[in-house]
Amino acid sequence: MKRIAKKGDQVSVSYIGTLENGKIFDSTEESPLSITLGNDEIFPALENEIIGMRAGQVKNIFLHTRDAYGPRRPENILKIKREMIPAEKELNVGQKLSIEFGNEAEQLMMIIDHDDHEVVLDGNHPLAGLDLTFALRLDAIL
Repeated sequence: MKRIAKKGDQVSVSYIGTLENGKIFDSTEESPLSITLGNDEIFPALENEIIGMRAGQVKNIFLHTRDAYGPRRPENILKIKREMIPAEKELNVGQKLSIEFGNEAEQLMMIIDHDDHEVVLDGNHPLAGLDLTFALRLDAIL
């Protein structure tokens, strides 16, 4: 009988991650993901679904927003004056900017709106507020 995956095991998994509308947001098609269960390398809810699987087993795993990137948070939306960004810098909705906050580390934010006076930036993870589904195969327990 094949052994089952447990905390502390290094495992190799392949998956296709999709959104509710069927759009693929991530895939390990090129190379499987190697993780150590119990090391907080992936979402805990996803890890809990892998624990107990056997090598070669396939499973569809649904993660609610709260178990993935969490809800979109309005406090992660920032409005700044256009003059705070160099005038020669062309701005486009969807463009990502690295913003430095005082002594804190830089944060990657996406432009969600802009005009001549103001730029609206979103610091939420692009998948925040979304449920995720993983078609996952446990390739090996290493």
